[in-house]
Amino acid sequence: MKIYQAHAKVNIFLKITSQRGEYHELISRFMKVPHLYDELSFVKKQSSKFEIVGDFTCKIEQNTIYKAYLELKKATNSDKLNRLLSSYGVHVNKNIPSFAGLGGGSSDAAVFLRMCNEVLHLGLSAQELVKIGAKVGADVPFFIYDVNSANVSGTGEIVEQFDEDILPLKIITPDIQISTPQVYKQYRQNFYNPLPDTKTQEYLQMRSVDVLKNMDINQANDLFAPALHLYPQLKNFYRANYFFSGSGSSFFYL
Repeated sequence: MKIYQAHAKVNIFLKITSQRGEYHELISRFMKVPHLYDELSFVKKQSSKFEIVGDFTCKIEQNTIYKAYLELKKATNSDKLNRLLSSYGVHVNKNIPSFAGLGGGSSDAAVFLRMCNEVLHLGLSAQELVKIGAKVGADVPFFIYDVNSANVSGTGEIVEQFDEDILPLKIITPDIQISTPQVYKQYRQNFYNPLPDTKTQEYLQMRSVDVLKNMDINQANDLFAPALHLYPQLKNFYRANYFFSGSGSSFFYL
């Protein structure tokens, strides 16, 4: 069976623009990390139950691949999908660290949706897959489009390709499991300072290399300060010229 690559991403910048209930509107530049990816494939199995084979610590019900399966099933009501996944499991060679701000779970879910669409000839457009994937996680739409760089806005559902080369980035991931909901809660309670509308276009038009050459970690990512407040051990890993991906724990630099 074909092996599919589910790449990691970094957030070159991540700026909160407003709050919508418990959700935060944001703008962010996502960039694919070409050298870091999980590998997904379908493998024959004995049991008729849905099966994921891989190094996961969460229960199957919490796995983004399983959630993507449920949403795809709901959206398509496909007999072909049921037959495939009663005979085949999903094998995942996990290389992207979890709880690291690199989008591993979202990337796995997106690639699973694309795999099913391709193998079963479901004929779903990218937009239709995005609609399904957005119900699984805010970062899933970026990975469904499979572009190198994109401006992402709203709560993650608006993805606009940004024309630039992928940068050679080195990633450092401390062994710190960060809770994204807790970081956003901390931001909301103690660090809330949304980006003014007048600044939005400035960020969206800036090349990623210029962001990394002209900004510091706090200017680029609104979630670093609240993450550091909750997880002070992050300061043991931070160096000058490092940037922070998502809500962490990964740092990266040119």
